[in-house]
Amino acid sequence: MKMQYTEEQIARANQTDLVSFLNAQGEQLVKSGREYRWKKHDSVTISGNRWYRHSQSKGGYPVDFVMEFYYATFPEAVKILIGEEGEGRQKSCPAPSKDFRLPEKNEDNEKIMKYLTEKREIEKTLVEDWIDRGDIYEEKKHHNVIFVGRDADSIPRYAHCRGTGEIKYRGDVTGSDKSYGFSYRGTENQLFVFEAAIDLLSFIQLFPKDWKKRSYLSLGGVSSVALMTFLSERPQITSVFLCLDNDQAGNEACEKLAGEISEGYSVIRLKPSKKDWNEILCDKNADRKKAIAETITIKVPESEEMVPMLCYEDIEQTSVEWLWFPYIPFGKLTIIQGNPGEGKTYFAMMLTAACTNRKLFPNMEDIDPFNVIYQTAEDGMGDTIKPRLVEAGADLSRVMVIDDTEEALTLSDDRIEKAVRQNHVRLVIIDPVQAFIGADVDMNRANEVRPVFRKLGMIAEKTGCAIVLIGHLNKSSGTQSTYRGLGSIDIMAAVRSLIFIGKVRKDPTTRVLIHEKSSLAPPGETMAFKLGDEEGFRWVGAYEISADELLDGKEGKATETKLERGAKLIRELLADKKEISIRELDEKAKEQGISGRTMRDVRSRMKNELEYQVNEKQENSIRLKE
Repeated sequence: MKMQYTEEQIARANQTDLVSFLNAQGEQLVKSGREYRWKKHDSVTISGNRWYRHSQSKGGYPVDFVMEFYYATFPEAVKILIGEEGEGRQKSCPAPSKDFRLPEKNEDNEKIMKYLTEKREIEKTLVEDWIDRGDIYEEKKHHNVIFVGRDADSIPRYAHCRGTGEIKYRGDVTGSDKSYGFSYRGTENQLFVFEAAIDLLSFIQLFPKDWKKRSYLSLGGVSSVALMTFLSERPQITSVFLCLDNDQAGNEACEKLAGEISEGYSVIRLKPSKKDWNEILCDKNADRKKAIAETITIKVPESEEMVPMLCYEDIEQTSVEWLWFPYIPFGKLTIIQGNPGEGKTYFAMMLTAACTNRKLFPNMEDIDPFNVIYQTAEDGMGDTIKPRLVEAGADLSRVMVIDDTEEALTLSDDRIEKAVRQNHVRLVIIDPVQAFIGADVDMNRANEVRPVFRKLGMIAEKTGCAIVLIGHLNKSSGTQSTYRGLGSIDIMAAVRSLIFIGKVRKDPTTRVLIHEKSSLAPPGETMAFKLGDEEGFRWVGAYEISADELLDGKEGKATETKLERGAKLIRELLADKKEISIRELDEKAKEQGISGRTMRDVRSRMKNELEYQVNEKQENSIRLKE
């Protein structure tokens, strides 16, 4: 006859640390962030007692793991994990013991309500809440209060009797399964553990705020059986608060329980200021604000130790600074992507010239020249990059590159931040980003690229530097530009601005710049520039086409820029009037979808045509120069 396993044994099996288990089997694991990747099955990731097989979108706990990869039956898997023979019934059996029956209910709950509210000082509304769920009721024969313990499927498995009269009777109902205590299953990650149900209720009354979000469990003593079962059923639990009695037995039990709880949980001891929580509740002179006499951290997961925290109250509010509004912000990540050979690098050269030698882009505010890092891996610095920078008009004394001849540079390299700080750099261009991702990082795996781009974004934010990543589209055809971008979609989520540059198929000298993503401001206009004819690089103006249309070979058409429309509006208004107030002008412009910022740029560009004065209403106004 095959031995069957108890709930406690199964719970212990599912608490097994899978990293330690696999190491013991001689398996090779590779660290990947906070997880481990199994070398034999590289789509499998391990974290504590949890696993996930990404190729099949399934995962679970150690018992499932052993059944999946070691082709074991359920009992075999449990035995492999705990090294013990079975002692009882299988977990798969849903039915309670045949000996277990809930005591017959009384017609009302009058006596237990009186006992709990008057004798135990528990609020009526709280008691009623538990009665309504069927977890507390009055037993018919002796009028005891019954505390019901249920499994994860809400099937009663356990019941505890408490006398309501002078005789202090208490005991478990015959056939009760101690694997299931009186409990409440909340949605958050905290579990509060007690010796008795009345202490559980008393604690909730002492600390009622948002109590339904948390989980609570009465052990019906100090055994760990119910606790292990509860944790195995509730994988979202990460913090266990041991709230047992403040006496020798309770303190010793807390130490024992903490030792049985596997790694990966925070375990905290909450000592009541009196022997137990109900004693505090019943003491009229007790200071309920000091109900917790001592908070002792017994166990902290390594991954959660000393987490640095910031309070938003202490964070200085700032505004976004722009290198080129609204396309490229300072202190953030920007991606410029497109097919190879369609103008991304030339655009980056012109951007470098704009920043180092005031070769300004359309609608770009005048900026003092600053240092730029231009990091490239595809073209020779002497025969290709430098001549192009000269052609673009960049100030070469302000253009730098990190020397990586001895050690290849990656996006995670600490040298990037050091170079930015030491050389007062305000723009870093990495071209192409695929060449610097690192050999150990798969761009298509979210868990691998996420920390890389998070670190790069933090460098941008801490230094105030704009980081522009040049990326090639993948080779998929007939798909949207968004899904032909750099690897994992998490990369797109990490950047604040995404610019697409592509070639007009019927006019290969025309390139189009499309602002596909803008998290910090409304997207900028789609614009075209010329490249490859006798006039070299030059801006054409606004253009009407989407990235997907461009990839499909559609031609699109040139349109008026908002700057051109703004100038046209001023000339039209001043043709009929001698002057117009700035306020009225901005209102007219807004009606045509032109912002006040754009109109300021327009007036700046028309400074040789306009003169300013104050009208009769004491408002600033403009008119054409005579």
